[in-house]
Amino acid sequence: MPLKEKSIERMYWPIGEVAERLGVNTSLLRYWEKEFGTLRPKRTNKGDRLYTKDDIEQVRRIQHLVKDRGFTLQGAKDQLKRHEPVDVPPAADLPVEEIRRKLERVKAQLLQLRPQADPGAA
Repeated sequence: MPLKEKSIERMYWPIGEVAERLGVNTSLLRYWEKEFGTLRPKRTNKGDRLYTKDDIEQVRRIQHLVKDRGFTLQGAKDQLKRHEPVDVPPAADLPVEEIRRKLERVKAQLLQLRPQADPGAA
């Protein structure tokens, strides 16, 4: 009887990958971990942080509240304590490099349109 291939889903991500994926520094993730007591990634024997999907979702909620919506840290803590859903825009799902590529394409398109909008600017 042939073995069925099982989909192996990744369970943990190191802090560097999480930071890159979300477009933040590792120091900011460590700071948020300290400030938001509910954010507690697992640790390896060496002390390296390993984030689960739930940890990453929590970081995304914090990031959205603080960076996108302009909450103070205390305001974000209060919002998260209320256990109200925090709708994070789908763009947050895109890898940082993909977002950068899209921004570069938009920038190039804008530069092409500029002479048409203001002929004296060329």
